[in-house]
Amino acid sequence: MLVDLDHLLATPIFDPCRCSINFHPLHSWFAIAIYFILLFFKPTRVVAVGLLLHMATDGLDCFLSQNNCG
Repeated sequence: MLVDLDHLLATPIFDPCRCSINFHPLHSWFAIAIYFILLFFKPTRVVAVGLLLHMATDGLDCFLSQNNCG
């Protein structure tokens, strides 16, 4: 998804122990709030659901990586 382009701004680009939620600009709590607001508008509803599901899977990844990365 295009929402992951903000990962290219991070150094290093990939860190298996870094939580992307609230680290990358498009994964911030502010951005997630905007994605939630987009649910209320029919033209953007499908995109909003996709973005929120993406954030949910990234959040799950954060939770699971805490156990593996310490």
